[in-house]
Amino acid sequence: MLKEQIDNFYLAHQTEKDRNYFYISEAGKCARAIYYSWKKLPRKAKDARVLRLMDHGDYTHMRIMSVLFSLGLVKATEITIPAQEIIHGRADAIVNMNDKPAVVEIKSINSYGFKCLDNPKKEHICQLQLYLHYFKIKDGILIYENKDNQDLKEFKIEYDEKKAKELMEDFHILKHMIDNNILPPVPPEIQDWECQYCDYHEECMKHQ
Repeated sequence: MLKEQIDNFYLAHQTEKDRNYFYISEAGKCARAIYYSWKKLPRKAKDARVLRLMDHGDYTHMRIMSVLFSLGLVKATEITIPAQEIIHGRADAIVNMNDKPAVVEIKSINSYGFKCLDNPKKEHICQLQLYLHYFKIKDGILIYENKDNQDLKEFKIEYDEKKAKELMEDFHILKHMIDNNILPPVPPEIQDWECQYCDYHEECMKHQ
Protein backbone atom coordinates (compact mmCIF):
# COMPACT_ATOMS: atom_id res chain seq x y z
CA MET A 1 0.00 0.00 0.00
CA LEU A 2 1.20 3.50 -0.83
CA LYS A 3 0.13 4.88 2.56
CA GLU A 4 2.29 2.30 4.31
CA GLN A 5 5.28 3.26 2.19
CA ILE A 6 4.76 6.94 3.03
CA ASP A 7 4.42 6.16 6.74
CA ASN A 8 7.53 3.96 6.67
CA PHE A 9 9.51 6.77 5.01
CA TYR A 10 8.80 9.09 7.93
CA LEU A 11 9.32 6.41 10.56
CA ALA A 12 12.68 5.44 9.10
CA HIS A 13 13.96 9.00 9.52
CA GLN A 14 13.54 9.13 13.30
CA THR A 15 17.09 9.41 14.59
CA GLU A 16 18.61 10.20 17.99
CA LYS A 17 21.77 12.23 17.45
CA ASP A 18 24.77 12.40 19.74
CA ARG A 19 25.35 15.93 20.97
CA ASN A 20 27.28 18.00 23.47
CA TYR A 21 25.27 21.21 23.26
CA PHE A 22 21.75 22.56 23.78
CA TYR A 23 19.43 23.84 21.08
CA ILE A 24 18.04 27.33 21.58
CA SER A 25 14.62 25.84 20.86
CA GLU A 26 14.95 24.00 24.21
CA ALA A 27 15.02 27.27 26.17
CA GLY A 28 12.13 27.42 28.61
CA LYS A 29 11.28 23.74 28.21
CA CYS A 30 11.29 20.98 30.83
CA ALA A 31 14.84 20.44 32.09
CA ARG A 32 14.12 16.80 32.91
CA ALA A 33 12.97 16.03 29.37
CA ILE A 34 16.15 17.64 28.01
CA TYR A 35 18.20 15.56 30.47
CA TYR A 36 16.53 12.36 29.24
CA SER A 37 17.22 13.37 25.64
CA TRP A 38 20.94 13.85 26.33
CA LYS A 39 21.10 10.50 28.10
CA LYS A 40 19.18 8.79 25.26
CA LEU A 41 16.74 7.22 27.68
CA PRO A 42 13.68 5.41 26.29
CA ARG A 43 11.16 7.73 24.67
CA LYS A 44 7.78 7.28 23.07
CA ALA A 45 8.19 6.91 19.32
CA LYS A 46 6.31 9.45 17.25
CA ASP A 47 3.84 8.00 14.78
CA ALA A 48 3.99 8.87 11.09
CA ARG A 49 1.08 11.33 11.35
CA VAL A 50 2.90 13.43 13.96
CA LEU A 51 6.07 13.39 11.86
CA ARG A 52 4.08 14.62 8.85
CA LEU A 53 2.69 17.45 10.97
CA MET A 54 6.23 18.46 11.91
CA ASP A 55 7.16 18.38 8.24
CA HIS A 56 4.16 20.62 7.53
CA GLY A 57 5.68 23.22 9.87
CA ASP A 58 8.75 23.40 7.63
CA TYR A 59 6.56 24.15 4.61
CA THR A 60 4.72 26.85 6.58
CA HIS A 61 8.06 28.48 7.24
CA MET A 62 9.11 28.34 3.59
CA ARG A 63 5.80 29.75 2.38
CA ILE A 64 5.82 32.74 4.74
CA MET A 65 9.49 33.39 4.07
CA SER A 66 8.75 33.48 0.35
CA VAL A 67 6.24 36.29 0.95
CA LEU A 68 8.70 38.23 3.13
CA PHE A 69 11.32 37.95 0.39
CA SER A 70 8.81 39.20 -2.18
CA LEU A 71 8.11 42.21 0.06
CA GLY A 72 11.82 42.98 0.18
CA LEU A 73 11.93 42.81 3.97
CA VAL A 74 14.43 39.99 4.50
CA LYS A 75 18.00 40.88 5.45
CA ALA A 76 19.08 37.32 6.24
CA THR A 77 17.52 33.89 6.69
CA GLU A 78 18.45 30.72 8.60
CA ILE A 79 21.10 32.64 10.55
CA THR A 80 23.29 30.66 12.94
CA ILE A 81 24.18 32.34 16.22
CA PRO A 82 27.86 33.13 16.87
CA ALA A 83 29.77 30.06 18.10
CA GLN A 84 28.96 29.20 21.73
CA GLU A 85 30.37 26.49 23.97
CA ILE A 86 27.12 24.70 24.84
CA ILE A 87 24.33 26.51 22.96
CA HIS A 88 23.57 26.20 19.25
CA GLY A 89 20.75 27.83 17.32
CA ARG A 90 19.56 29.14 13.99
CA ALA A 91 16.96 31.90 13.69
CA ASP A 92 14.34 31.88 10.95
CA ALA A 93 15.04 35.38 9.66
CA ILE A 94 16.18 38.93 10.31
CA VAL A 95 13.95 41.49 8.60
CA ASN A 96 14.00 45.23 8.15
CA MET A 97 11.05 46.86 9.94
CA ASN A 98 10.86 50.66 9.75
CA ASP A 99 14.60 50.83 9.05
CA LYS A 100 15.38 48.74 12.14
CA PRO A 101 16.35 45.03 12.27
CA ALA A 102 14.01 42.52 13.88
CA VAL A 103 14.43 38.78 14.46
CA VAL A 104 11.47 36.78 13.16
CA GLU A 105 10.42 33.31 14.32
CA ILE A 106 7.60 31.46 12.54
CA LYS A 107 5.49 28.84 14.33
CA SER A 108 2.53 26.70 13.21
CA ILE A 109 -0.21 25.66 15.61
CA ASN A 110 -3.53 23.81 15.46
CA SER A 111 -6.91 25.57 15.51
CA TYR A 112 -7.58 25.02 19.22
CA GLY A 113 -4.17 26.32 20.27
CA PHE A 114 -4.46 29.23 17.87
CA LYS A 115 -7.87 30.23 19.25
CA CYS A 116 -6.51 30.22 22.82
CA LEU A 117 -3.37 32.14 21.88
CA ASP A 118 -3.79 35.56 23.51
CA ASN A 119 -0.07 35.76 24.24
CA PRO A 120 2.94 34.00 22.72
CA LYS A 121 4.04 30.73 24.28
CA LYS A 122 6.62 31.05 27.04
CA GLU A 123 9.16 28.76 25.37
CA HIS A 124 8.94 30.75 22.14
CA ILE A 125 9.58 33.99 24.01
CA CYS A 126 12.62 32.37 25.65
CA GLN A 127 13.92 31.17 22.31
CA LEU A 128 13.51 34.62 20.76
CA GLN A 129 15.15 36.35 23.75
CA LEU A 130 18.32 34.32 23.16
CA TYR A 131 18.36 35.13 19.45
CA LEU A 132 17.98 38.83 20.26
CA HIS A 133 20.85 38.54 22.73
CA TYR A 134 23.28 36.77 20.42
CA PHE A 135 22.47 38.95 17.40
CA LYS A 136 22.47 42.15 19.52
CA ILE A 137 19.05 43.15 18.17
CA LYS A 138 16.40 44.86 20.31
CA ASP A 139 13.19 43.78 18.55
CA GLY A 140 11.69 40.40 17.76
CA ILE A 141 8.50 39.16 16.11
CA LEU A 142 6.72 35.85 16.68
CA ILE A 143 4.35 34.85 13.87
CA TYR A 144 1.89 32.00 14.46
CA GLU A 145 -0.02 30.37 11.63
CA ASN A 146 -3.14 28.30 12.20
CA LYS A 147 -2.18 25.13 10.33
CA ASP A 148 -5.85 24.35 9.67
CA ASN A 149 -6.89 27.58 7.92
CA GLN A 150 -3.69 29.70 7.58
CA ASP A 151 -4.88 32.56 9.84
CA LEU A 152 -1.99 34.52 11.35
CA LYS A 153 -1.25 36.12 14.70
CA GLU A 154 1.74 38.36 15.37
CA PHE A 155 3.42 39.27 18.67
CA LYS A 156 6.21 41.79 19.13
CA ILE A 157 8.89 40.97 21.69
CA GLU A 158 11.46 43.41 23.12
CA TYR A 159 14.90 42.28 24.23
CA ASP A 160 15.16 41.59 27.96
CA GLU A 161 18.83 41.32 28.93
CA LYS A 162 18.09 39.96 32.41
CA LYS A 163 15.86 37.21 31.02
CA ALA A 164 18.40 36.23 28.34
CA LYS A 165 21.18 35.90 30.91
CA GLU A 166 18.93 33.82 33.20
CA LEU A 167 18.23 31.44 30.32
CA MET A 168 21.94 31.05 29.57
CA GLU A 169 22.65 30.39 33.24
CA ASP A 170 19.87 27.77 33.31
CA PHE A 171 21.59 25.93 30.45
CA HIS A 172 24.94 25.97 32.26
CA ILE A 173 23.32 24.62 35.44
CA LEU A 174 21.60 21.88 33.46
CA LYS A 175 24.88 20.96 31.72
CA HIS A 176 26.48 20.50 35.15
CA MET A 177 23.61 18.25 36.21
CA ILE A 178 23.87 16.19 33.02
CA ASP A 179 27.64 15.78 33.41
CA ASN A 180 27.19 14.65 37.02
CA ASN A 181 24.12 12.44 36.46
CA ILE A 182 21.91 14.64 38.63
CA LEU A 183 18.28 14.28 37.55
CA PRO A 184 16.61 17.70 37.38
CA PRO A 185 13.20 18.18 38.99
CA VAL A 186 10.16 18.71 36.81
CA PRO A 187 9.67 22.52 36.70
CA PRO A 188 6.69 23.51 38.89
CA GLU A 189 5.15 25.54 36.06
CA ILE A 190 4.85 22.44 33.85
CA GLN A 191 1.19 21.40 33.76
CA ASP A 192 -0.10 17.83 33.96
CA TRP A 193 -1.45 17.85 30.41
CA GLU A 194 2.00 18.82 29.11
CA CYS A 195 3.51 15.84 30.92
CA GLN A 196 0.94 13.54 29.35
CA TYR A 197 2.12 14.54 25.87
CA CYS A 198 5.84 14.38 26.68
CA ASP A 199 7.85 11.72 24.82
CA TYR A 200 9.52 10.82 28.14
CA HIS A 201 6.34 10.58 30.24
CA GLU A 202 6.73 6.86 31.02
CA GLU A 203 10.40 7.23 31.88
CA CYS A 204 9.68 10.24 34.07
CA MET A 205 7.00 8.36 36.03
CA LYS A 206 9.71 5.96 37.18
CA HIS A 207 11.48 8.80 39.00
CA GLN A 208 8.66 10.51 40.87
